[in-house]
Formats: sequence, structure tokens, C-alpha cells
Amino acid sequence: MSELVEPVPTPPPEAPPPAPLPEPEVILRTQGLTRAFHEVKAVNGVDLELRRGEVYGFLGRNGAGKTTTLRMLMGILRPDTGDIELMGQRVRRVRAAQKQHLGYVSQEQVFYPWMTALELGKFVSGFYPHWDDARFQHLLHVLDVPKERKAAQLSGGTRMKLGLALALSHRPPLLILDEPTAGLDPVARREFLDILRDQVRREGQTALFSSHLVGEVEEVAHRIGILHEGRLRFQGSLDTLRQSVRRVAAESAPEPLPPGLSLVRRERLPDGRLALVLFGTPGDWATSSFAPETVETLSLENIFLAYARRSDES
Repeated sequence: MSELVEPVPTPPPEAPPPAPLPEPEVILRTQGLTRAFHEVKAVNGVDLELRRGEVYGFLGRNGAGKTTTLRMLMGILRPDTGDIELMGQRVRRVRAAQKQHLGYVSQEQVFYPWMTALELGKFVSGFYPHWDDARFQHLLHVLDVPKERKAAQLSGGTRMKLGLALALSHRPPLLILDEPTAGLDPVARREFLDILRDQVRREGQTALFSSHLVGEVEEVAHRIGILHEGRLRFQGSLDTLRQSVRRVAAESAPEPLPPGLSLVRRERLPDGRLALVLFGTPGDWATSSFAPETVETLSLENIFLAYARRSDES
């Protein structure tokens, strides 16, 4: 009589791997970001919000606090108070693990002067586990950066393009660009902006692009923030800003202002009349008591100048 052989149980099917968590639409958020130097608040309670796949133009005159803000986002400076949320992770200070998700281009690209572009790529690759050397080589070709020329021999525009190639070659989801076109000639500036716009469009990256030049921000940005004296005075789309800020000629300032309107700045017109630059929603403007002939829409340049020249006593 043959022995009964107990069948070997079939192992249960492997569970499918967990679905990846959805990537947050908000890739970077700050809350109450503050940093002081010698009791002067260079950045004061800044709440930024950057969404995936957009260019965020960070506008402000020189000394407004833009670079200090970006250095806190890069972990170079520690905030006195406030939080940073990067890729859904909340931190007090950005550290090495978070920096893997960031690409940084500063207004002053400092490289070892004796290194060529290829040598710099090899050096920088050691800091990024996901470095893509084929991509770096491709970017050098596309950006027309000489591979074998020493950094000390490169023009300012070429150094900036080399910095961009280095920043992009580990495929970071967020680019932080601190006045990247400062000192570039018009041709180099045009090339840089075209590359930035194409990169965001094709790769779905997000870019925080600081500048004091309104025209270039207007050209590439989806949304903007205006920083003045360390405070974020406006954050939103360009269309919202254009529709919301207007100038009103008046014999005197009405007290109080119409509901929903807030003062940006008082000015004097050439004929001596008072002018008020005011902020409000289109609905607030529609219900205001101002005569239509006294209300003037402004260019983005003039809106920025109104914010940049304002004081807290305006």
C-alpha cells in the first residue's frame, strides 16, 4: 500500500507592493520664517507656498531679505523661528537628507578655479546618490559649456550655465535660484530663462526664482511673491496682482477706506494731487465708491515699485 503524500501547500501569492504615496501638490511651504541679524529682522514671518511644476518668482529689491530666505531653505542659515515643510516633511532646518531634493544656483557661482567642468561634475556627484552623469554630459552639450576648460577661464554666463547643469543632474524636484541672471549680458540672460522655462515644462520641476528684475519674472513665473523689508507683501498669480492693485487720484484720503481695500502706498501726482495705491479683489473694486475716471490700472513694474517704495507708515 503506497503512502499518502501530503501535498505541499502552495504559498500565498505575494501581496502587491504598496502604492506610492501621492506626491503633494505643495512641494514647499514655510510658516512664520524669521531670521534676525543684530536685532534687525532680515526676514520676518514669511509664509511661502510653492506648488509642483511651477516657476515661483520671488521679487524684491536688493536687501529685501530674498537671499537670507533662500539660504534658510538651503540649510545654510538656521531660522530663529518658523518651520519649513519640504516634500511633505516638516523640519526646523534643512539638512543633508532634504538637500537631495534640492538644486541650488546662486548669484555668485564659486567653483574650484583649477577644475574643468567634467572634473567639477565628478566632484559634485559624490554628494548625490542619484547623480546622472549621462544627463550632466547632455546638459553641458545643450548649454554649450566647454567640458575641458577650467572654471577660471569661463565667462560669467557660462559659469551660470555650468551651475545650472550641476544643479539639474541629480534630478531634484525643486530648484532654488538666487538672482541667477545677475551680471549676465542680454543674450546669456535670454538663454538662461529659455532653459529654465523648458526645464520646468518638460521635467515637471518646481523653481523658486529670486530677482529684482520685474520683466524677467513676468516672463517665466506662474505665481509671484513680493518681499519688502523682510515681509511677504503679496503672494499669488500675476493676473490676480494686476487686477487687484490700482491707483486712485483723490483730493484727500477717504477715512475709512472702502470695504475690502487696503493701502499699499500714498503718492503725489505731477499736478500735486494725492494718489493712493490700493489693493483689493475685483469685487471690492466693483463696489467701491471711487469714480471710474479716478481709478488707474498699473503695469507690473509700477505695482512692484509701489510695494518696494512703501513703508509701514504708508
